[in-house]
Amino acid sequence: MGSSDKKSDRDAAGEVGRPTGVSLFRRGTVSANPTVTYDLATGREIFAHGLPSLALNPVKVWESLAMVRLSPEHLLGNGLFPMTSDNRAAAAFDHLRSRLLHGLTQKNWRRIAISSPTHGCGKSFVATNLALTLARRPDSRTVLLDLDLRRPRLASILGISDAPPLADYLSGEQPLEAIFRRFGRTLALGVNGAPVPMAAEMLHSPETAEALTAITELLDPEVVLVDLPPVLAGDDVLAVASQVDAVLLVTDGTRTRPEEIRACERVLEGRLPLLGVVLNRAEEPAAQQYGYGRN
Repeated sequence: MGSSDKKSDRDAAGEVGRPTGVSLFRRGTVSANPTVTYDLATGREIFAHGLPSLALNPVKVWESLAMVRLSPEHLLGNGLFPMTSDNRAAAAFDHLRSRLLHGLTQKNWRRIAISSPTHGCGKSFVATNLALTLARRPDSRTVLLDLDLRRPRLASILGISDAPPLADYLSGEQPLEAIFRRFGRTLALGVNGAPVPMAAEMLHSPETAEALTAITELLDPEVVLVDLPPVLAGDDVLAVASQVDAVLLVTDGTRTRPEEIRACERVLEGRLPLLGVVLNRAEEPAAQQYGYGRN
C-alpha cells in the first residue's frame, strides 16, 4: 500500500484534525471535489452542492467502534442470554427472532421500536434479549439503541458502568464512534449513561432525526432495535415515528389490561404500524410459547 493510501486510511479513521460531527467517517471520496464547510455550532460537514454520491464503507465504520466486554454472570443474572441456551425463555426469544425477521423481510423493514403500554412491562428486557439473539447470527449486524431518554435502562441491564451520554450524539456534539460500543462482531450498542430532562424536545429535534438517519447510513445494519418509553406515558414514541418502520408492543401478562392495549392501538393508528404484541411474564401454558418471565 502506498503512502497516499495510508494517509487516506488515517484520514478516514479520524487521525487528522477536524471538527466532531455525526461521524468521523465521510460518506465517500468525491470524484469532483465539492465545496465543504463546517457548521461550527454542531461540527457537522456542510456540502455546498449536496452530499457526495460515492459510497461509504459501513464495515470500516462498524469496526471502528470500541469493543465492550459484557460479564456473562451479570447478563445471566438479569435473565439475558448472550449464548445459545436450552433455557425455555431463551428458546422463546429465538422463536421471536424468527418471526420478527420473517415480518421484516416481507415488509422490507429494519428499524423497529420496542415499547409498552405503561412502565414496568419489561420492554427493555425484551429489547435486549431480542438484540442478543439477533446478534448470534453469523455475519449479521444488529444495533440496539436506548431512546428511553428519561429512564435509560440498557446500560444497567448490560452492566456497562461507563456509558457516555447518548444526548451528546443526538445533538451532534459527538460522533457516532465516540458513543456507540460493539459487543462481539455483530452487535452495536447505543446505550445512554445520563437521563435527559427535556427528552421529548430532544426527540422532536431535527438534530436527533439526522443522527438517527446517520445510524443506518453509517452502520448499514440488518436490524435496528430502538428501546422507547411507554406509548401511554407521553408523545416520545410519536416523536420518532418517522425514524422507525414499526413498533413491537411488550405487555405484562400479570398487569396489562386489554383497554391499555386498545389505547395504544388508537395512539399508533395511522402514525406507526403495530408489528405485534409480545406477552411478557406469561402464565402457563402460554409461557411455553412466548412468555419470558422477567422484568
